[in-house]
Amino acid sequence: MPKWTRSLLLAGAMLAAGAVAVAPPLSASADASCQNGYVGLTYDDGPNPSTTNQLLSALRSAGLRATMFNTGQNAAANPGLVGAQVAAGMWVGNHSYTHPHMLSLSQAQMSSELSRTQTAIRNGGGGTPTIFRPPYGETNGTLQSAASALGLRTVTWDVDSQDWNGASTAQIVQAASRLTNGQLILMHDNYQTTIQAIPQIAAGLAQRGLCAGTISPSTGRAVAPSDGPTTPPTTPPTTTPPPTGGNCTATYAEGQKWSDRFNGQVTVSGSSSWIVTVTFRSPQRVIATWNTAASWDSTGLVMTARPNGSGNVFGFTVQHNGNWTWPSLSCRTS
Repeated sequence: MPKWTRSLLLAGAMLAAGAVAVAPPLSASADASCQNGYVGLTYDDGPNPSTTNQLLSALRSAGLRATMFNTGQNAAANPGLVGAQVAAGMWVGNHSYTHPHMLSLSQAQMSSELSRTQTAIRNGGGGTPTIFRPPYGETNGTLQSAASALGLRTVTWDVDSQDWNGASTAQIVQAASRLTNGQLILMHDNYQTTIQAIPQIAAGLAQRGLCAGTISPSTGRAVAPSDGPTTPPTTPPTTTPPPTGGNCTATYAEGQKWSDRFNGQVTVSGSSSWIVTVTFRSPQRVIATWNTAASWDSTGLVMTARPNGSGNVFGFTVQHNGNWTWPSLSCRTS
């Protein structure tokens, strides 16, 4: 991974520690920065209207990806949040429909819990999960058989953050520090202490040469992501000088890439009272922005970005529709 990309990841983690969300998710490439392997960050019991967007923002800011083990009832009630999880670069797993003690159910009831959750997640745009985490970590051969029949690998965890048991942010960070290559940590979607731990978890993983990975449905262990992003460009990020009379510079850096979309990040220097004009290329379409107050011209291709109190780094997700060209930038002061 080029040094500038690694620097962006670390800067995002440090700034997020000050409650400033700054960066889109940057998946780790299989290089020296991940020399000690991959770990699985997992969050159970979502999606929740009160916390999921906060969680996703914190993960994006820290440059982390994670696996969201959703309950079917929450996915069915909040399909837009399932889509938001995927749009943020996360993976989605099955965590049963109603979060019961599964071993108290008949095999038919087990199958119903799992299949209804598969449907709810799929309907929300989360794809068809290939991994299942049993509620409370309780499993047996009957449950594993029911899961296997639906193409689900049963996974539990190696490290319990104890966030569900009142663990402080510092204790959650300490738990994450015990992770080693291939291991998974149990966390939950709905605790502020857990969300607040994310910047420090990101910094700790980076210091130990570990990266956040996906969970293999073959082994149930954390492995390198196979779905992107592609290797960052070998040239430095594009910098557009400010026009005459402006005292700011906008610098573009490519973020995560998927088959149908990509993330971009803009860093503004020289002024905190900036206006950045971002011009996209037809037929591209921006489907998400963060850390900026954005407005658009009538074509939908020219975005005017202004500060929204979240610092001098903002980003966006672009549905490329076949055009991978980076946007052009200009910066002026207000």
